[in-house]
Amino acid sequence: MAGGLLMSGAVAALLTTALPAHPASSPVLSDPPSDRIVIDIATVNGSGCPQGTAAVAVSPDNTAFTVTYSDYLAQAGGDSDPTAFRKNCQLNLVVHVPQGFTYAIASVDYRGFAALQPGASGTQKASYYFQGSSNTAARTHPFNGPYNDDWQATDSTDWAQLVWAPCGVLRNFNINTELRVNAGTTAPDKVSFMTMDSTDGDISTVYHFAWKECPSS
Repeated sequence: MAGGLLMSGAVAALLTTALPAHPASSPVLSDPPSDRIVIDIATVNGSGCPQGTAAVAVSPDNTAFTVTYSDYLAQAGGDSDPTAFRKNCQLNLVVHVPQGFTYAIASVDYRGFAALQPGASGTQKASYYFQGSSNTAARTHPFNGPYNDDWQATDSTDWAQLVWAPCGVLRNFNINTELRVNAGTTAPDKVSFMTMDSTDGDISTVYHFAWKECPSS
């Protein structure tokens, strides 16, 4: 798929605190379940993902899912709109997993492009939580100008720290991402911007699954 699926490791950070881990008696599987996993977007809101500009797809081997954006850009300086310095996107995903299995997010990859003038800065931030959980974790990746290149950020969780979705319960998974650009000491007529996207113009984030079987009732 154009732009690939990328969405950074803040998810992993959240999952280490969001839910109690299942007993270690259910080992992590080296092979994902063969049955199809289906991910539906329940809601999508935010200035970084206007209606129709975000899509979710699952990899054929059920080991990852990708969120692709086509209009996620924050900018500051020059004649930029005063509100354009921050863009965000809140995704509420319904994850249907094969019966008898549960999942955790082991790692997330984010990528995009940044053109930051000397004295400017940008940040990419993500936070994650399961529906019904009061715990939210966030991870922030800073970038400083001068910078004019693709960027990528990856967060991963140690296998022993994975937190699993509850077995037998459908809990929506929420992902909130943000891009922010600060003009800083840059000359007022200079524009700095940051996108969450790949080189072909789509922003992509990849979430990598870990799987294990639920205990039999």
